Amino acid sequence: MNTEQLNRLLYGSKLWAYMLMRRTTYVLTIVAIGLLLYAHGVVTDPDTLQLIFYAIDAILGVFVLIYLLRILYGFERLKFLRRTWFEGMLMGLILINHIGTYLFNFPVIYNIFEGLGMPLSVEVYRLLVSLYMLMLLVVELLETRVHLKTLQVKPAVIFLMSFLMLIAIGTAMFMLPKMTNDPDGMRFIDALFMATSASCITGLAVVDPGTYFTFAGQVVLLGLVQLGGLGVMTFATFFATLMRQGIGIKQHVAMFEIMESESISFTKGLLRKLIMMTLSIEAVGAVIIFATWSNEVEFVGLGSKIFFSVFHAVSAFCNAGLSLFPEGLYSNPLQNAYVMHLTIAAMVILGGIGFPTMLDVFSPNAMRIRMAMPWRNWKMMTRVTVYTSAALLAFGTVTFFLLEYFNTLSHLNFAEALITSFFQSATTRSSGFHTVDMSAISVPALLIMMMLMFIGASPGSMGGGIKTTTFMVIILSVWTTIVGKRNIEIGKRTIPHSVSYKAFAVFTFAVGFNIIFLIILSISDSQFDILRLAFEQVSAFGTVGLSTGITAGLSDVGKTIIIMSMYIGRVGTLTLALAISTRVPSTAYKYPDTHLSIG
Repeated sequence: MNTEQLNRLLYGSKLWAYMLMRRTTYVLTIVAIGLLLYAHGVVTDPDTLQLIFYAIDAILGVFVLIYLLRILYGFERLKFLRRTWFEGMLMGLILINHIGTYLFNFPVIYNIFEGLGMPLSVEVYRLLVSLYMLMLLVVELLETRVHLKTLQVKPAVIFLMSFLMLIAIGTAMFMLPKMTNDPDGMRFIDALFMATSASCITGLAVVDPGTYFTFAGQVVLLGLVQLGGLGVMTFATFFATLMRQGIGIKQHVAMFEIMESESISFTKGLLRKLIMMTLSIEAVGAVIIFATWSNEVEFVGLGSKIFFSVFHAVSAFCNAGLSLFPEGLYSNPLQNAYVMHLTIAAMVILGGIGFPTMLDVFSPNAMRIRMAMPWRNWKMMTRVTVYTSAALLAFGTVTFFLLEYFNTLSHLNFAEALITSFFQSATTRSSGFHTVDMSAISVPALLIMMMLMFIGASPGSMGGGIKTTTFMVIILSVWTTIVGKRNIEIGKRTIPHSVSYKAFAVFTFAVGFNIIFLIILSISDSQFDILRLAFEQVSAFGTVGLSTGITAGLSDVGKTIIIMSMYIGRVGTLTLALAISTRVPSTAYKYPDTHLSIG
């Protein structure tokens, strides 16, 4: 039987087969994830665990069978394989592992990771496969025409809801018995706090992640940081591109608004570059961190050392600032690991400068164009973010060095003090890592750090704050007013007044939120002085994660306020305002001018 005859034979049952396969995959994916959560979060009996894992492996085997049937019913089979290469590799890995395990009694995946000292990675492998299948089903649901017609939701609302969904899932998982070493389990408010801090890549913690969470809990924490850093919507859209030729105009518009790109055409091919760039930087960072661990740092085994390296690399690039050490990088074995400090600082800067800027500066295509045309400059957005970030970084380094040289830096020599000051300046803007005693920092230095945290990182990045471009537009607007110019100018270009209005709107919202939340904190947690509370609040809003040590001691009301600050700081005050606002019916009119006295 040739290919054409086979296609004719299968054609009549194609629609029925696809409907059956989709429904079967949907049900089995939900069951598999439920079983995994039950196994890793609740069950302790070894025999019961083994039965659950047999059931999960059986479900994964069905996934392989369904994929083979999809190839059979694809008709243009080579095109289908090229389009679904990632899924095909995944199904091939499952098939090899199943054949080795159940036919030859040689579990391939288990033996590989057991050799690395990471036996639990077998369960992580099962979880990742199930999550991948679930993500594909979510994409299928979102792209169904019927649902797109009935759900006319703005991208800003989808962006907000995706983070709420991620926080809710993280909270529920942290409250499972086997996620923590606490026999009483984790309180709801603490689980919500940690899920929000990880999902919003802030880094504030009410518990010590390294000792309070089990390995399973730390894996969940790492997953929340990675998903929160790039955004749930980014991952969902990226998975859609792995199965299809491309993404539709709705997805392009959503990415255009969320990434704050200059044009919709910029988002074409952006997701693949974004994911690959992220994974590449994190992989390189993990290798360098792995190579720079001091001999004084004790690990259970090679697997633990690898996990710690990956965790800190992801936490650094995503600007989360979470660490598995009790005092973070200020812990005794790590205080003098200056190569590691510089590596983490570099990753924090890259994660906070913004993907549009990184692509304009570091992408191979952009570098080839500049080599061919050396006179060609960076885009205006890139120039503003790079120069502003560099100026703020230099300002923070110099001021921290001068203010703390005879305080927290007094035990260091000149070079060590300079590196430490540079590290604090880099992490203050968007990440919560620290290599000094935060509780001993002087008041002037704390005020400078609060200012840098409030400004934050750049648009389209992992960081929070009002963003460097907003800060620059406000400075230029003020200067334009002082010198009496009509238009705001930068680099022989004119910035539209609408951009200036947007910048002042973001600034006003940010100041308003911080003042209101600080007033509530001063009432609910009056045992702490106002400066420490202000530092905690601005750190939460800027999704920085630095603290003077009062986070765990906050009341439940105080923790709730910080949770709200972290969420608002991550999604952006303007995004939140746009999501809840309604457009005016018309702007095609103007009232007569009036005069108000200013100043």
